[in-house]
Amino acid sequence: MGNLNIVLFEPEIPQNTGNIMRTCIASNTVLHLIEPLGFKLSDRAIKRSGVNYISEVKYFVYKNLDDFFEKNTGRYLYLTRYAQQNFFDCHLTDTKENYYFFIGKESTGLPYPFLKAHLDDCYRLPMAPVVRTLNVSNVAAIVIYEALRQQGFPELSFFEPETMKGKGFLLK
Repeated sequence: MGNLNIVLFEPEIPQNTGNIMRTCIASNTVLHLIEPLGFKLSDRAIKRSGVNYISEVKYFVYKNLDDFFEKNTGRYLYLTRYAQQNFFDCHLTDTKENYYFFIGKESTGLPYPFLKAHLDDCYRLPMAPVVRTLNVSNVAAIVIYEALRQQGFPELSFFEPETMKGKGFLLK
């Protein structure tokens, strides 16, 4: 596994978490889930969103934020629409550093007091002013792949594996 981590704070929608699980598998990213969850991890909706890859995802479940912070160290980045800093200004090139990208629950995001206490580590994805926020699974994909881009996509394939349709599929 790589050095990238998605942390979902109290996720509510199983399809979003399933989509994020699939992205985590594709990108060698570890998923951390902070309870309470708005669904059971055995829900059909998660399995449907993650297709047949769910058994491959590396994930951990925590009772609360304190439990998470007791067990993990690294650089924490909090994604919020209220942030003053542009996420794309982050330097995420150190492949030895563990990066944890926090994404809040779908209805309310990360708690205000928590964000306020970590203001220097809050980041926003630029977007048009008519949109309140992006879907959490889109946010996860964007931040993971930006970090991977900065790191040169370590251990990822740029071609369709030969065990599937193969690199030359479109050349046939």
